Amino acid sequence: MGDSAYSFSLTTFSRTGKLLQIEYALNAVANGRTSLGLCTKDGVVIATDKKLSSSLVDVEHVHKVEQVTPACGFVYSGVGPDYRVLVRKARKSSQSYNLQYGEVQPISQLVKQTASVMQEYTQSGGVRPFGVSLLVAGADGDGTPRLYQVDPSGAYFGWKATAIGKNYVNAKNFLEKRYQDDMELEDAIHTALLTLREGFEGEMNCKNIEVGVLRDGKFSVLTPAQIQDYLDEAN
Repeated sequence: MGDSAYSFSLTTFSRTGKLLQIEYALNAVANGRTSLGLCTKDGVVIATDKKLSSSLVDVEHVHKVEQVTPACGFVYSGVGPDYRVLVRKARKSSQSYNLQYGEVQPISQLVKQTASVMQEYTQSGGVRPFGVSLLVAGADGDGTPRLYQVDPSGAYFGWKATAIGKNYVNAKNFLEKRYQDDMELEDAIHTALLTLREGFEGEMNCKNIEVGVLRDGKFSVLTPAQIQDYLDEAN
């Protein structure tokens, strides 16, 4: 009996020690639009391709970068509705923390709680794993900028720079060549845009990409006009 006999069961390991539904969830992530992030000494940038299949869709209502707390933002690759559920749960968690302790929840705790939610959906009957990987940009309790990746398995990692989604291997290779430990946030924004452009299908403009920035401990999503300014500088 091969691994395929276990492919429909989430809670049963295959003979080779794999949970195949999690691997299939990672395939859903790999088929999603490219997202990437860079962490510098003075901030974090996350960026994503949000090119749509039809020109008739109103892009103003499509948001892939979401602010979760004043000091934290998410971006995803994979299945959009799953992402929406995780963002809602993370906002609820951060609000509970704020009510209890009177301060913004540190990024490390928020990431751990989000990863725990995703892990729970790999161990329960009647559910399926989340079909998304997240990149989380934020500041820790001492103000240190952090970038984390959270996978459908519930595993999470801290990164200096990384990419997820379609073409993530080439994007990571590009980031490895360009990333420097002492780079500043403005350089990181330009590097993020250059990396997105490497694997972009068609012309990249301010309406088909989205960028979020953590600067001075505050997270914000750049407006199309701000993105266009950076694109003009890159040209």
